[in-house]
Amino acid sequence: MPALDLTAPVAIPGADDRTAARQRLSTRLLFLIVGLANATWAPLVPLVKDRAGLDAAGLGLLLLTFGVGSILAMPSAGAAAARLGFRPVLLAGTLAIGLALPVLAVGSGLVPLTGALLLFGAGMGAVDCVMNLQAVAVERAAGRPMMSGFHGLYSLGCILGALLASVLMGTGLGAGWSVLILVAGIVALFAAAWPGILPAGGTGGSGGPAFALPRGPVLVLGLLCFVVFLTEGSALDWSAVFLIQQRGLDPAWAALGYASFSVTMTAGRLGGDAIVARLGRRPVVILGGLLAAAGLALSVVIPAWEAALAGYALVGAGCANIVPVLFTAAGRQTAMPARVAVPAMTTLGYAGVLAGPALIGFAAQALGLPASLLIVAALLLGVAAAGRSLRV
Repeated sequence: MPALDLTAPVAIPGADDRTAARQRLSTRLLFLIVGLANATWAPLVPLVKDRAGLDAAGLGLLLLTFGVGSILAMPSAGAAAARLGFRPVLLAGTLAIGLALPVLAVGSGLVPLTGALLLFGAGMGAVDCVMNLQAVAVERAAGRPMMSGFHGLYSLGCILGALLASVLMGTGLGAGWSVLILVAGIVALFAAAWPGILPAGGTGGSGGPAFALPRGPVLVLGLLCFVVFLTEGSALDWSAVFLIQQRGLDPAWAALGYASFSVTMTAGRLGGDAIVARLGRRPVVILGGLLAAAGLALSVVIPAWEAALAGYALVGAGCANIVPVLFTAAGRQTAMPARVAVPAMTTLGYAGVLAGPALIGFAAQALGLPASLLIVAALLLGVAAAGRSLRV
């Protein structure tokens, strides 16, 4: 099976100025789509919980279905992109997202909800994998750093999706019509992105394994990445539940917690290069971990929904630039080749997004949701402590 070669230079056919600009726009739109889809799902979580009659542990198990779909789709999406090109895989992933979200918005049976969430996870995993492969190729062809800007568009999509979902549901349209409108927007964005999607990925092997288990400093970096992604996953899947159950917020406005997180995350990413240049990489990890931990503590300790929104804003600001610094460190360590260290760290990190919300559900069932969020805050303090010895 051909393997995507992410180290050799990539020749993009017809990469004149106009074509290159179209490919950059397409990549930004793909990241925007994933952000919109993520934010569309966030306010549906408490609705799914109620319609399926689930407790916290049951919801955690259901959310794990999303992770299973993503884990199954990511490696197969990379292989399919190498064999068939980016367009078919991205089209299939976007169709899966568009089919799954309406079912999640109005479905009531546990079986259809489970199937829809599995399909949604597979679609998100496929699109996430291939859009990052396209981003690597486009950035390399441009000869200048562009990855932060691409990921900034993902965060912007999270903001727009959360705000649009809140406004649409707040006007009384209901979850079904609100999601259909958002899905129509996703389809329109994908149609606009289509001309600039790369026809194929670079293929060929570069020697050695395409994937290896993390070890040594890469394992440490992966564990730190796991905690930060777990925190991001908790904001996505549990912020609305927390605001409704613990702070009495109307379900129509529950997406504001994730919106607060996403606003500061976006601002931090867009200004991240300047922040790292001014403070240094190690202080960014230390201060970011402390700030995110303080934000979760603020949300839990002060019994007001306004404090919870402010807390989630601090969490977003703190987490924004930690992971980019960890990727830099993974690329500079010498225990493993960078081309296998970065994927290994990414896989371990994304386990935090996929399994983390389920783990929080189990903890919430045993200890209560506020206590489970304080455990995440304690893990973030561990990230800040580890940042003192980070070698970058």
